[in-house]
Amino acid sequence: MLHFIWYIIVGFIVGLIGRAIMPGAQALGFIMTTLIGIGGSIVGGLIGRLFSKPEPGATFHPAGFIMSIIGAIILLFVWVKLVPG
Repeated sequence: MLHFIWYIIVGFIVGLIGRAIMPGAQALGFIMTTLIGIGGSIVGGLIGRLFSKPEPGATFHPAGFIMSIIGAIILLFVWVKLVPG
């Protein structure tokens, strides 16, 4: 249960960072920011693991966090292009 709470918290933080980096205005609320951040974490984490494998038993992987932000920016870009504002 605690993992889901961390997913939501980290997803919101990653979503906020992605929105701050992405130029322009995005009409997203708290829930959509969190969902973009969680989706970006999934996409970015998968891409990050392709290039850099974490140490066995490691709970935190810096490449995964950085790629989570990049994944959130990618998803945010797609969202802005697909959904009319």
